[in-house]
This record gives sequence, C-alpha cells and structure tokens, in this order.
Amino acid sequence: MTATRRSRTDIANRAYSKLSCRISLMTYYDRIMSSPVGDLTLVASDQGLVAVLWPDDAPNRVRLPERTRDAGQAVLMRAQTQLSEYFAGQRTVFDLPLDFHGTPFQQSVWQALLTIPFGQTRSYAQIAAQIGRPAAARAVGAANGRNPISIIAPCHRVIGANGRLTGFAGGLAAKQRLLELENAQPARVLQAG
Repeated sequence: MTATRRSRTDIANRAYSKLSCRISLMTYYDRIMSSPVGDLTLVASDQGLVAVLWPDDAPNRVRLPERTRDAGQAVLMRAQTQLSEYFAGQRTVFDLPLDFHGTPFQQSVWQALLTIPFGQTRSYAQIAAQIGRPAAARAVGAANGRNPISIIAPCHRVIGANGRLTGFAGGLAAKQRLLELENAQPARVLQAG
C-alpha cells in the first residue's frame, strides 16, 4: 500500500471512528414493512430516516447499533406510508428527513443520488463527475453499495456505463423491478449482466 493510500485509509478510519461514537449515542427505532421487493426494515433516529434495509442485506453493509422496535415513531410511519405510495405508483418524490451516517465522500455520493429524477438513470461515471471527482467511478460504486437509505436515496437508478444493471444490495431482480416500476428506459431495454 502506498503512503498516500495508507494516509487516506487512516483518515477514513478516523472519520468512521468519530462517526461510530456519535451513532452509538442516539436512539434508533425500526419497523418492518412488506413490499413488492420483499420485507424492508426501516430504521430511524429522532433526526430522520437512517436506513432502508433489504431482506437478505449483508450484516455489515450498514452498521447500526441496537434498535428499539417501533412504537409509533413518526419518521418510520411517514416512511412506510410514502414507500407504500411509491410501490402503488402514486409517489415519484419522497419528502422525509434523512439522517445519513458515512464518510464525507459517501455522503456526497448519497446526496448526488437524491438528484436523480424518478424514471431516469445515471452511470457511476456520471455521478463521479457530478460530485467533482471524475476519476472516482469505482469509489462511487463502493459508496453506492453502502447507501443505507435504499429506494429513497435511489441507488437503484445507478447503472453501468454500458447501460447494464450492476451490483445492488437488494439483488439485481429487485433493482430491475424498481426500474420497471419507474419506467426507467435502460432497465426495460437491456438485460441484467
């Protein structure tokens, strides 16, 4: 490992350590909702929605502390309502407070995801250019894979430069289904690959 890469890794690890301390001081709530792409686990803090997790989500993809089962937490109720409307074809934009936890680079990628309109897709390279890091398409892919607020921060709308579907925490079938729900053209024309 080069000195520059080691330095960047050390900086990222220190930032994550500080973030982990801040996360552990908060109270988190969760709720499970049924959806056409499987049971989704919604996680919120008092500040906003923290995560939308997939049925078979890798345990370390989104690191979260212990949670309290929802007892009517307002953000979770709003998130479930809005996701249900989305799946019913009645919502194209979400209006929820979001509480992202990640490195500054990850957060810049996740904020860029929020700008992708319903029914459209972007490539990893396009997101990299949008955040001012045109050579960072692979790093964008890694940050996209760690997006904790799936569907609402639409990582499913990011595809390969060749228009093909690429990795997705919920699985390529779920990604395909979400893009079809949105009538996103590349998903309708190209096969996963």
